[in-house]
Amino acid sequence: MTPSRPSLDDLRIERGTPPAAPRRILPLVLAAILLLLALAAAWWFARPQPPALRTAVARAVSATGAERTVLNASGYVTARREATVSSKVTGKVMEILIEEGVRVDAGQILARLDDTNVRGNLELAQAQLAAAQSALEETKVRVIEAERDLRRLATLLQGTVASQADFDRAETAALAARARLAQQATTVTVAERTVAIWQQQLDDTIIRAPFAGIVTSKNAQPGEMISPMSSGGFTRTGICTVVDMDSREIEIDVNESYINRVAPGQGVEATLDAYAGWKIPCKVIAIIPTADRQKSTVRVRVGFDQLDPRILPQMAVKVAFRDSGAAPAANPARLVLVPKAAVQNRDGRDVVFVVTGGRAERRAVTVVGTQDAETTLSAGVADGETVALDAPTELTDGASVRPTRL
Repeated sequence: MTPSRPSLDDLRIERGTPPAAPRRILPLVLAAILLLLALAAAWWFARPQPPALRTAVARAVSATGAERTVLNASGYVTARREATVSSKVTGKVMEILIEEGVRVDAGQILARLDDTNVRGNLELAQAQLAAAQSALEETKVRVIEAERDLRRLATLLQGTVASQADFDRAETAALAARARLAQQATTVTVAERTVAIWQQQLDDTIIRAPFAGIVTSKNAQPGEMISPMSSGGFTRTGICTVVDMDSREIEIDVNESYINRVAPGQGVEATLDAYAGWKIPCKVIAIIPTADRQKSTVRVRVGFDQLDPRILPQMAVKVAFRDSGAAPAANPARLVLVPKAAVQNRDGRDVVFVVTGGRAERRAVTVVGTQDAETTLSAGVADGETVALDAPTELTDGASVRPTRL
């Protein structure tokens, strides 16, 4: 069998099947991921938010016999140091340097009066003093000259050169010069006193704060006349009123029938009408040893244990005097004070929602009593726990909440 002869077709390169084009999968995957993220963000922002609740912290009080109230009374916040600042002289107000509510220091300038006439008299007195001092210096020179002449004539008299008459005239001149020197020294003293008087009157035209405090009222304006005493018409008697806020205390009129229940140093709990839920610890400073026959009362001074900027003079206040001599109970109960708005009645029971970790826990409580804006509990809530105020009726046990502190 004859083998086939090679041909040009045998030299042709065999090409395989062309590879398939790669699929574009990556953009689809990225689009799917972005879609999922968008759906998750939409669900996150559209999800129902937990309700926001106002909260407060429960605080413990001791139900011992020492806290028993023996007397309730009312009074006003007063300041022991309060002054209407006026001037020592009558004059026209030129400048007022204070406003209501401004704190001033002792000696600080509050106002200035017209000092034109006083300053002119002071300058005249100073000129008279300078003239008197110049005359005094001249007289001192004359005294030295007269004493020299006297010594010289005394020497000549011993040598019979000068006559006795010349010596007597020199002695008289020396004595007259000394007398004139003493007189002019007195004149200088009078001139100095005159300058001091006019300087004091000039200082009196500057009105200063008698002590540190706060200005509570401004009673004069520039251009008005002011006088240390009332003279009628349009003359003012004071520039402003300064109150020492560190001297605040409570003044109470106690009926004389109950004054035996009050003693110096006795504990007192005060409540301002402006802050009904704020109990302020105080103590009795003194009992004024006299009674008012018109009102049949005895005045009692009560001091604050710690002052607070919210306590303002002339505020109305109610006080409760505690019986510090009562014996404590054998097993004193631990009571807890919560705001009145925290206690609700549901299904015939008093309940409180305690907020812990962003969730509301419903608890049954035992109410001892309610006074003003606070309720006393003997069970159900511990000291320091956070309670919800004005909880909505749809709030359930274990619901998520967003607490906001009162």
